[in-house]
Amino acid sequence: MGLPQINIEFSGKAVTAVERSARGIVAIILKDDTGTFETKEYTSIDEIEATDWIADNLDYIKKTFMGTPSKVICERLDTTAEDYNVALTRLGSRKWNYLTIPDLANATDIETWIKSKRDNDKKTFKAVLPNASTADHEGIINFTTSNIKVGDKTYTTAEYCCRIAGILAGLPFTRSATYYALPEIESITESATPDADIDAGQLILVNDGEKIKIGRGVNSLVSTTVKKTEDFQKIKIIEVMDMIKDDIRDTFNNYYVGKVNNIYDNQVLFFTSVNAYCKGLAGDEILDPNFQNKADVDVEAQRLAWEGVGTDTSGLKDQEVKENSFRSNVYAKANIKIVDAMEDLEFSISI
Repeated sequence: MGLPQINIEFSGKAVTAVERSARGIVAIILKDDTGTFETKEYTSIDEIEATDWIADNLDYIKKTFMGTPSKVICERLDTTAEDYNVALTRLGSRKWNYLTIPDLANATDIETWIKSKRDNDKKTFKAVLPNASTADHEGIINFTTSNIKVGDKTYTTAEYCCRIAGILAGLPFTRSATYYALPEIESITESATPDADIDAGQLILVNDGEKIKIGRGVNSLVSTTVKKTEDFQKIKIIEVMDMIKDDIRDTFNNYYVGKVNNIYDNQVLFFTSVNAYCKGLAGDEILDPNFQNKADVDVEAQRLAWEGVGTDTSGLKDQEVKENSFRSNVYAKANIKIVDAMEDLEFSISI
């Protein structure tokens, strides 16, 4: 009696979505010759052994925890390492949300790696990178603020990416990063053209005269398309999309792959569970409760699959195509509306 438990699994994921969203994981690659280990995982500052790291790296880890992520994965490399490939290979099989590298000088190779993992391997990895001006991708946050003064130290853009990554990993779906205040910062080099910078896909800090805060929670995507609309430029929207992808894929892999015959009735059970999951997310206003938020068989994709092997489907109605499953494939599509945060106000007053 295996199938009904998928409903419980999806219901549980929906119920805990807001809680899980505020407990993201940050991965940091650090060059350090203090220890001989490869990886250290921490769930709080209290677990860090100060003797494992040089002072700067210890500071970066602590800065990351200021954003309250659930975990920080530290991948150590020798200071003589010429690139980050060994650490990236280790991270490729782990589960995390945001990558940051405090001593990164050139973001190009990391951009390429993240894009490949997201686009080809369907991972939900993201990275906060310094001055990644050519990234143009929803998985890359292009942080560009410089000369960040905190106490007696002035941080470079790259060095403070860890703080931004910690913030993004620790934010719940109930708010965006826009106007998130960083009270520890005393001064920054302020942008002369903040609106233009944000439109160019830069995540910048701004000074409102009282506090320094994130200008707007955007990623580096600037080249929008029919499939990648302006919604894809928002970090908050991508976070929800990534969670939904992970939840559905993990549940499908755990409860369906190799365990359930691919007939329409079983597909209906799967889609019913997915739709109940979406309804749960709508209840928490992660999805718009006034929108349908529904998944179903992708009829056109299934038609094309049958046509591709020489079966004429022109005389079949959509329902008939749905009921005629194709080999081991489940062709699915969904139409959902992810809720953004209130960020802009247009208020017209007449007197």
